[in-house]
Amino acid sequence: MNNQKKSVRLGKALLSGPYIVWMIGFTIIPLLMILWYGLTARNGAFTLENIRSIAEPDHIKALILSLGLSLISTVLCLVLAYPLAMILRGRGKSAGSFIVFIFILPMWMNFLLRTLAWQTLLEKNGVINGILSFLHLPNISIINTPAAIVLGMVYNFLPFMVLPIYNVLVKIDDSVINAAQDLGANSFQTFVKIWLPLSIPGVISGITMVFVPSLTTFVISDLLGGSKILLIGNVIEQEFTRGSNWNQGSGLSLVLMIFILISMAMIAKYDKNGEGSTF
Repeated sequence: MNNQKKSVRLGKALLSGPYIVWMIGFTIIPLLMILWYGLTARNGAFTLENIRSIAEPDHIKALILSLGLSLISTVLCLVLAYPLAMILRGRGKSAGSFIVFIFILPMWMNFLLRTLAWQTLLEKNGVINGILSFLHLPNISIINTPAAIVLGMVYNFLPFMVLPIYNVLVKIDDSVINAAQDLGANSFQTFVKIWLPLSIPGVISGITMVFVPSLTTFVISDLLGGSKILLIGNVIEQEFTRGSNWNQGSGLSLVLMIFILISMAMIAKYDKNGEGSTF
């Protein structure tokens, strides 16, 4: 019996080996490198100046703008995703799952191509303005503005809000809803007392999955903002690529990791059982 248990443990260890190697090579080592560069100067001496550089006017402006646009995008995604998840849940598991599949189908396309498509649609002589001109309607001019960046964020990250919320709602037993209605609760009371509290894990998970990539993105702001609107992600990307200042870029990245850690803490608190997980 003991030999059998040892064999099972050995088998599990062997199966987890590739995953451990992957985690060490592509997660732990890069994080340690960022930590090292962020806390050292170019000569290798320990310093906190790279982290303090977030207080520079240009950097703090980019951070505040990033936080603002990320919050707006997250709120819009939540407002759009929750009713959609409710509708999908009401269609039943089979129909709902198929519609979710159709909904996330564009995600199979490359992220960069999807964003470039919106650039083509929104530019001054783009598809949307061409249609508006044909219909003798006023043209829109939101390309290279914060509104275009928010639109790109909502389009790219909306599925990450829908999926965890839908995943939680579909697990709510119909008998719980029926019991609330039998006790005299109206639709609003049922939503506030039943639907919303039970869906909190999915909502928190969705908020995190939208807010974090929105905060750190630089591709969307590059393409839809025309490189005229700098978010903190753009600043970090430029420090690494154009300025070759890995130390300051890593220091700014460490500041962003604070927001990621806060998001992870929220998930750990409100989604202890992983109910909002889409995997």
